[in-house]
Amino acid sequence: MVAEGTLKPAATKILDTSCIIDGRIENLLETGFLEGQILVPHFVLQELQLIADASNDQKRVRGRRGLDILNRLKEVYPSQIQIHFGDYEEISTVDAKLVRFALEINGTLLTNDYNLSKVASLQKVLVLNINDLTQAMRPTYLPGDTIEIKIRKEGKEPSQGIGYLDDGTMVVVESGSGYVGDEVRVIVTSSLQTSAGRMIFARTQESAIA
Repeated sequence: MVAEGTLKPAATKILDTSCIIDGRIENLLETGFLEGQILVPHFVLQELQLIADASNDQKRVRGRRGLDILNRLKEVYPSQIQIHFGDYEEISTVDAKLVRFALEINGTLLTNDYNLSKVASLQKVLVLNINDLTQAMRPTYLPGDTIEIKIRKEGKEPSQGIGYLDDGTMVVVESGSGYVGDEVRVIVTSSLQTSAGRMIFARTQESAIA
């Protein structure tokens, strides 16, 4: 039996601008893994509106996408997603305001911004980085596992072919250069984690038999 008073309620989450524009927050909420109230500070909403009104086409598209996503979230999860109208006029940057707000309410910051994550963590703010979650949830392939993959191009070394998993992981296929444009089943030989991400090395089934 759990002793009375030992269970803690889910911490309030604070959504930042980059996380809204990114859009994966929608999928997270659909799974039900993200519990507790989620606050969108008014200064984050203002930043989204500024991006949506930008003269740069790319920025404008990203900003409008973020506003569309936020409107959908508020419609589908009206009791969980709330706009918070507090502000810190003496603080100039949105990132600094987010850290201050998280400290004041003892909330958890939801972001995919690497620099904001580091700054917040240094100030003892709990951070849930969507990119870290994505990395952690990538399937693990062990030597001997098979993958169905499309060979997109030739590799740097002779006879190598290059393909990509759905999550963007590069797969270097030995004896794969002759299959460019084709879907092939390959056998994993090893994997490597680098600063740029994960790489998987494999060989075609034909070369493995040979």
